[in-house]
Parts: sequence; C-alpha cells; structure tokens
Amino acid sequence: MKPREAGERGPSSSSAQRQTPSCEGNTALLEEVLQRENMLRALYRVESNKGAPGVDGVTVEQLRSYVQTHWADIRQQLLAGTYKPQPVRRVEIPKPGGGKRKLGIPSVVDRLIQQALLQVLNPIFDPTFSPNSYGFRPRRKAQDAVLKAQEYIREGYAWTVDMDLAAFFDRVNHDMLMARVARKVKDKRVLRLIRAYLNAGVLENGVVVRSEEGTPQGGPLSPLLANILLDDFDRELTKRGHRFVRYADDCNVYVKSRRAGERVMASLTKYLEEGLKLKVNREKSAVDRPQRRKFLGYSFLYGKQAPIRLADKTIERFKDKVRQITRRTRSMPLSERIRQLNAYIMGWVAYFRLAQMKGHCERFDEWIRRRLRMCIWKQWKRVKTRYTKLRALNQPEWAVHMMANSRRGPWQMAKNLNHAMDKAYFEALGLRSLQERYLQLRGVS
Repeated sequence: MKPREAGERGPSSSSAQRQTPSCEGNTALLEEVLQRENMLRALYRVESNKGAPGVDGVTVEQLRSYVQTHWADIRQQLLAGTYKPQPVRRVEIPKPGGGKRKLGIPSVVDRLIQQALLQVLNPIFDPTFSPNSYGFRPRRKAQDAVLKAQEYIREGYAWTVDMDLAAFFDRVNHDMLMARVARKVKDKRVLRLIRAYLNAGVLENGVVVRSEEGTPQGGPLSPLLANILLDDFDRELTKRGHRFVRYADDCNVYVKSRRAGERVMASLTKYLEEGLKLKVNREKSAVDRPQRRKFLGYSFLYGKQAPIRLADKTIERFKDKVRQITRRTRSMPLSERIRQLNAYIMGWVAYFRLAQMKGHCERFDEWIRRRLRMCIWKQWKRVKTRYTKLRALNQPEWAVHMMANSRRGPWQMAKNLNHAMDKAYFEALGLRSLQERYLQLRGVS
C-alpha cells in the first residue's frame, strides 16, 4: 500500500460509507478490506485521530514510514491468515463517578487494520441496527438519544428503567459475539482476524495476559462489536413493545409506572445475565423518575414538556476540570492557560447545548474569570510588581496602594480585581465566553 501524500485530504466518513459496498455473504471480504482505497481511508482516519503509541512504541507520526517499509509483509500475513496482532497496552483513567476505567491501546498498525475492517463491516451491520441505538453510529449522536428520551417523557412515560452494565467491555463473551458476527460475515479469514484481536491479550506490568472475554476499549473495532452483541438486546426490547433509548452500554427504558418499571427491570436483568452472559450493576441501576437520573450527562426538569437540564454531576465535573486548568500552584503562561480553557469549554458547551443553561453559563463565565485573576495575582508575588501591574491597568492610586499591600489571599484578591480585569480585558486576551457561544448554538441573538 502506498500511503497518501501528506497534503492529500481524505473523504468524509459519510462518503466513505457510500463508496464501500455491502459485502454480506462475500467470501472474499478480506480482499475488500485490503483494497488500496480502503486502506488509504483507514490511514487518514488513524492519523486524524492521533492517539498514544501501543506496546511497540511506534507513534502515529511514524505510521506512514512504517507502513511503507513493512506493508507488503503485513498484507501477505493477513491474506495467509498468519498475522498475529500485538497485545494492547493497558491504561487506566479515572471514571467520573469514581474508580478506574480500563482502556486498551492497540499498536498503530493494529489500529490501521481495525479501522480498515470497520469501514467494510459497518455498512454490513449498521443498517440493520435498531433506530433506538445511537452510540458509535454514523450520523447519530448523543444529543439525538437525549431528544428521543425527552419525546417519551412528553408522551407520558414518566418513569425510567435505568440499566447499568457492569464492566461491559470487559465481560463480552467471545463465542457469543463471534456467532453474531458470523451471521453476516462469511469470509472465515476475517472471522479469524477478529477473533485474533479479541484474544490478543493485554500487556500489564511487562506480562502479557491472555483475553478470555471482553473487547478492549480503545480500538476502532470495539464499538461496532459491542453494538453487534447488544443488537439482540435491542430486538428483544422492540419485540416486547418497550420505549427505550440505548447509547452503547447505557440503556434507559421508559414506562408509565414504578410497578411496571420494577417488572421490566427484573425481566431485562434476567435476559441480559442469562441470555447474553452480561452483568447488570444493581447498585447503579434503578427505577426512578427521569428527573432524578442522569443520561449521557443530561437530566430533565419536571413538567409536561420535560425541559432538558444539566445533571448535577455534570456541573461538578465541569468545575473540577476548570479547577485543574486554573490551579494557581500549576505554573503555566496565561496564554496557554486560556488556550486550554477555550479548547475545553467550547467543546463542553457544544455537547451540552440542548440543556436550559443560560444562567449556568453566565455564572461559569464569571467564575472562570475570577479563577484567572487569582492565577495572575499569585504571579504578582512582590509588592513592587503589584504596584507596577495595577498602575498599568489604570487603577486609582488609592486602590493601587490598598491592593498592593493587602495580606488577603489570591482568591479574595481576585474578587477585588474584577473591575481592573473585567470581561473586556479577558476577551482581549482571547478568552471565549460560554454564554455567548451557548446563545449562538441555540440560535438566540
């Protein structure tokens, strides 16, 4: 495979889907995967996603040159069925609700091959998935799932069966998953390759641990495999006539009474644990009003229209992240601090734009500016520096003298500086406004 030149652009995911024919029942599916055009699209996607290196230490930036040197051998091994994926590198990240989430980072070459597989398999499986499944699917997003949940609540389904699967990606039964993949994939070489990825193992503390179950989070193929397994669950819910919304392993079923919800919870728990060999987390699952539960970071307000709001934990996580960026003991140029803030808060407000949060955004903006003033004051350690900086801000001499000699802490002084460093001051430094961006996204002038 000859990689794309550095300046050459790749097609969008939607165009890629249209260009890849449905290959269900094709016994030469591996050749479709290894087509030059498909591999170039996969290479472009892996490079765009960036990410950390795997166990071999090869980075995304080195992938092109590595492929140029080794692709002929890798392709031959894939066609011969002798290719062996490398173990994934185990990384643990903190979960918002506490605990650790285990991620598996494949090598960049394995990410390339998995992405090429995904581009061919997705058009085969995705069209048959339930319309109530929204996670990791083209032209579907989390906001669509939240709006569908709101629609059910408005129809009078005022109780939710909130089901949480315990360590879902770590508990997927390989035999059950492969049986479902084999329903539509007839090329045994592709089936063996997918099984090889499932069994590749994990490198932990220098030791490779074989994977007997689960599909590691972190590889391009894992979300599709998860949807393939849970598609049976979707079909069961549809057959029973339930109103439900599923995003990956996060599923809410909407019913009209608590008693009905408790019956549904018991029945679905039995189906998941006995039928799909998954484990329901009974501590986190519940039958409750949607207004008291969290779904994809959102929640709802009481009322017939069920207005969408921010979940309480979402607000806590937002503040924790901003505190991390604006920690005054963290040495960082102000320009870099503002750059990191902008990157985070603009992405955050774009995701949560469905919520009624104009007031929240206004308060967040004020709070962020105060935290930045706190960081700036912390840097003005000497009284002489404070005199110089405050005078440069055109403050009255009496105010300069009072503040420069103050013994109050940085957080208290940040409040006293709100006129010297107002909204216009930080806008000039490039700080974006949550409230203004929110109103733009909501179409409010």
